[in-house]
Amino acid sequence: MRARPRDFIHTTDDLFFATTTYLHPDDRIISFLRYIPDQNGDRSLNGIKYSKVDSKQAYEFLGKNFPEYLFDCDITNVLMMGVPTDKVEQILRPNYRLKEIIKSSNRDKLLNNVVKLANIFHESTGIGYDKMGISGSILPGLYNPNVSDMDFVIYGLKNHRKVMETFAEIKKENGPLKGIEGEYWKRLYEKRIKDNSLTYEEFRWYENRKHNRGILDGTLFDILQTRDWDEIKGSYRAIRYEPMGCIEIDCTVKNALAAYDNPAVYQVEDVKVIKGANVPITEVASYTHTYAGQAMENELITARGKLEKVIGEDVNYRLVVGTTRESIGEYIKLKNLKLNIK
Repeated sequence: MRARPRDFIHTTDDLFFATTTYLHPDDRIISFLRYIPDQNGDRSLNGIKYSKVDSKQAYEFLGKNFPEYLFDCDITNVLMMGVPTDKVEQILRPNYRLKEIIKSSNRDKLLNNVVKLANIFHESTGIGYDKMGISGSILPGLYNPNVSDMDFVIYGLKNHRKVMETFAEIKKENGPLKGIEGEYWKRLYEKRIKDNSLTYEEFRWYENRKHNRGILDGTLFDILQTRDWDEIKGSYRAIRYEPMGCIEIDCTVKNALAAYDNPAVYQVEDVKVIKGANVPITEVASYTHTYAGQAMENELITARGKLEKVIGEDVNYRLVVGTTRESIGEYIKLKNLKLNIK
């Protein structure tokens, strides 16, 4: 049963999970609980109300009501969420959802904007609609037409970079696509930063240069990266991850092509351990969208997160940011950021 990041899983218990990785065990799809039935919820679908849950709420809800969705992962040695294959009602795929919206003759303003965005990116880059999709709350239909954002998916690492580079040029023009501005900055900051790991000014500086977020007719959108099926290598049990505590490092980014993937991946070199075990780290990975695209090739960064031993054909080590969705106390920053802020 194939599923990749940005897909959603609707379960037989009427729960909605977001897929978090590309490789899965035979008996379940590794994913994170996002929406639960709730008579007091602020979302609705087919006459049923739902609520969105954060990391803490998700684990507590499953532990109390559906413990079969929690499992001790023998790859990471931590308690994780995953939908058992016999609990899968449907896999919701962003590219199928986009095709459905494009064909629909009954669209609200938000869905019209989804189609506008797809058309603009297709016409400006030549990338096919089959390499695009829509995720987030729009994918399962649990969105609010007046306040929900557009989580727009681009399939293929190089396709994604091409779309971002094109958007960087488009937003300079007096057209429908704009960069983040005004009140939207505060809204984004409050949504993404739950501690003091980034100041408001730092957050704006990073986001300004990423070119993966913008505004279309008053609606925020993200340009998300997901690998094409032929870019997905390996198997679930080919690699095992062993947690080794917390770590903080300085290093140089060697390759950032997958910096917007899930997880975002930065291949690094010239690593200096500031705090933690002194081991040869070759990769910094982030499972939170906040630190996707945070650094570029040849930049010196400082990162704090969880150290993992990566055991496969060879043994390597990586630093992981986003071990919880809120990433409290974990970050990726430029080492010399203060020199860049005016």
